[in-house]
Amino acid sequence: MLKTPLFDRVFKPELITLPNGHTVERPRSRTPLILLLFTIVVIISIRATGFNLSTIITRSKELTVILSKIFHPNFKYFSKVISPLIETIQMSIVGTIIGSLIGLPLAILASSNINKNKPTLLVCRFILSVLRSIPTLIYAYIFALIFSLGPLAGTVAIAVFTIGIVAKMLYESIETIDMGPYEAMQSFGASTLQSFWAACMPQILPTYLADCLYCFEINVRASSILGYVGAGGLGILIRERTGLRAYSDLGMILITLFVVVWLIDMINDYLRSKLS
Repeated sequence: MLKTPLFDRVFKPELITLPNGHTVERPRSRTPLILLLFTIVVIISIRATGFNLSTIITRSKELTVILSKIFHPNFKYFSKVISPLIETIQMSIVGTIIGSLIGLPLAILASSNINKNKPTLLVCRFILSVLRSIPTLIYAYIFALIFSLGPLAGTVAIAVFTIGIVAKMLYESIETIDMGPYEAMQSFGASTLQSFWAACMPQILPTYLADCLYCFEINVRASSILGYVGAGGLGILIRERTGLRAYSDLGMILITLFVVVWLIDMINDYLRSKLS
């Protein structure tokens, strides 16, 4: 006898008599139960987070004042934004390059059609999962403790995070390529590295470069806040101006960052379209 689902045991199916005299069971809708469970989860979450709509409404005046100052930026402050902005971009460039270069061999080791050693494959994928799961800000905090405060900690944090992202995206691409040329070179006695470089690399190169550009785009945004933990860049200014409630200066920082990120996005979109 087949076991009936728990739902059908609690909420008995409705019996329907057909015109021909046969009786069939129509399962009851699960929608009310799903809505009830969803409502319970929402209520528990609201209580746990202390969410209070009345507080948000009463504090909306303060939000309006802050936004008003942000949208009236202090343009005289722009000269002080340039140097940290350049540092932020430099951190992103160096971190992305280092992380992308290290991510390439790790992607090869994590590709099931290249690496036939199952333990090595699983260990490599586990390491990449760990690297991706930790936010860049946490990496920056850890490396700031190791290397002291400054852009070095931010650069290393960006590089480590980039390794996980690039390697993950790349090994998924490697597993979809045509393995015919690779296997042909292997049959002629070429090493795994020689075969991969000659047969596989030309197939994945456009994807690899596009992934690197995508990571650079992400890293510029991420690096702008790393200064909160002392890792250099615009984050130091953002923390300083926010602490002093200098919201007009903060507005100048955010507008500058927005323009730079927008330009980088446009350039990256153009380059990726050429690569594809």
